[in-house]
Amino acid sequence: MNPRHAKRILLFLLAAAIIGVTAKEGFGNAWVSQYTFASAPAKKDAAPKPRPAAPAPAHEPDNVMQPKPVSLSKRVSEYHIDVTLQENAHMLQGEQSVTWTNPGKQQVSELYFHLYPNAFRSKNTTFMRESGGQLREDKASADSTGYMNLLSLETTEGYSLLPRLHFVQPDDGNPNDLTLAKLKLPTPVAPGKSVTLRMKFEVKLPQVFARMGYAGDFVMAGQWFPKLAVYETAGTRGRATEGWNVHQYHGNSEFYSDFGIYSVKINVPSSYKVAATGFQARASVVSDKRKTYQFYADDVHDFGWSASPDFVYSEEPFSTTGVPGVRIKLYLDPLHAKYKDRYLHAAKSALAKYAQWYGEYPYTTLSVVVPPKGGNGAGGMEYPTLITAFAAESDNPGYDLERTVVHEVGHQYWYGMVASNEFEEAWLDEGFTSYAEDKVMESEYGVTPNLPVESSYMTDPAPLKQLSWSYHSNNHYAENVYIRAKLVLVGIEKQVGDATMRKIMRTYFQKYKFKHPSTADFQKVVETVTKTKWNDYFSHFVYGDAMSDYSVAAIHVTPVKQDGKTQYESVVLIKRTGGSAGPVSVMLHFADGTVMPKVWDGQDAHIQYKIVHGSKLLWAAVDPQNDNVLDNKHINNFMKADLDEKTRTRWSVGLSKLVETLFSSLAW
Repeated sequence: MNPRHAKRILLFLLAAAIIGVTAKEGFGNAWVSQYTFASAPAKKDAAPKPRPAAPAPAHEPDNVMQPKPVSLSKRVSEYHIDVTLQENAHMLQGEQSVTWTNPGKQQVSELYFHLYPNAFRSKNTTFMRESGGQLREDKASADSTGYMNLLSLETTEGYSLLPRLHFVQPDDGNPNDLTLAKLKLPTPVAPGKSVTLRMKFEVKLPQVFARMGYAGDFVMAGQWFPKLAVYETAGTRGRATEGWNVHQYHGNSEFYSDFGIYSVKINVPSSYKVAATGFQARASVVSDKRKTYQFYADDVHDFGWSASPDFVYSEEPFSTTGVPGVRIKLYLDPLHAKYKDRYLHAAKSALAKYAQWYGEYPYTTLSVVVPPKGGNGAGGMEYPTLITAFAAESDNPGYDLERTVVHEVGHQYWYGMVASNEFEEAWLDEGFTSYAEDKVMESEYGVTPNLPVESSYMTDPAPLKQLSWSYHSNNHYAENVYIRAKLVLVGIEKQVGDATMRKIMRTYFQKYKFKHPSTADFQKVVETVTKTKWNDYFSHFVYGDAMSDYSVAAIHVTPVKQDGKTQYESVVLIKRTGGSAGPVSVMLHFADGTVMPKVWDGQDAHIQYKIVHGSKLLWAAVDPQNDNVLDNKHINNFMKADLDEKTRTRWSVGLSKLVETLFSSLAW
């Protein structure tokens, strides 16, 4: 999902004030920025221009489609679900038949199910304890209580397995957490064989919070059914032995599940429209003022749906290179119905670019849901072939409208098809999606990121490859797995160039789509494409918590006599603190206007330049263009030669601490 940058206007006003103050002392170059404010977007390298949208139909059409005969994934699980929305009670009544096929080489005696709605059962669940009842800018209300009850669990022969089901808490031992359950099977499942279970369940929807619930008549059903965990085979994500990958629902974590087939019937009041993963397999049926939809999806690892009587529906076909044919379906809140063309353009542009850069979008639908005002707890989220935009809180949205759609469509690749383990390696989804999002926003809308300022957010860097709940807050999690992770990818791009980076990302996607890769798998792709070892870089910035701070540490200018003439010996000390991010430029500027550029490989802890020149050195700067995106302390990149040591130290340390403190309070 795409978290909003809080207090951005205040942050830039603060930065402007500091620039003004520091410029008086000659430190202005430390804040050189390449940020572009695009009031009239320039479309360069644009995707194929979308055709003008057709007028919205008066009624949602029943476009029945058929599945493709080709299997793209292993299809470990198969769900057949019937669910009824009890709109007045905010309840879901469901029953499902789920078949699991053992993908491993050993027999399996137990299954694990995620029961995610139980995260909202009380204030004592692991999710609520860790999140404090808040996710991003959304807070749980008194009505944000929900749960899932399993009413029956049987074999196909009718034998009850419910007494065999036990809640487990492998991560923290919290007895109040009921989001993960273990089922001991009566008969083990042999390799390649299957087991089918039948279950009935009910879900009390919370007032919308943390990706699911209701807001008035609007419903977002995310993580709403008993869902099998992932059984990882040997070799998956570096596993030496096969086994279950199981975790509770945590405050920072999102989800991880296996690919399969979903056939889902959804019963709602006849006035409601339903958006869902996949496509309609049959025409909807209306009976007794109720409507039943039937959706089908294959080669996906989750199923989400949303319903509302207020949706303004619009649909348009789209195809281009890598997108052989997809129906883009909009489910707009009435407040944003007038922005239909903007939503369509963002979705088409994102699909076209991602397909061009990374690989084909293989599905036949893409649904975009815009929640109503007050429903932002369901906004900015991704499900296979279905995304949610931010809620229609504003009648005049800025680029956040496009950015959110572009970001969530990007998740169709890194979350949807590559399917990383977001419990344990969230950066492989969120960081990759944030990186790709910036590329589309620049290409299509002329909006470029302010990477130097974003790097300045990094006041508490942490390893990227770690459990999502190991970050000490949601802000800490977001700073690292969104921003810092993106900067790590940009740092690679800065060293290898745009074309090679594009090849890295495409190779990674093509090799690991539908396969649940790991951080180590991505590093191998980087090394294979570049034919270079990247151990130090990954050790510092992915497995470690380093940033890469380069500074002008000292300048000494001394007059010397050469051939009877007065010359000046300038000694400049450049230091590296933290990880090495590749070659770095150094600029020396003399009183006679001479500019001496240098390039340092940046590998050692420091380098000293000794220059004898006919005039005095005025100033020195390291990385004057802010190319090193992992440098989070630009304030020490510049130094004047004529400041005395006491003044120089006071400015350098004092402003650095001020900036760090203020950015720490404003970021996210």
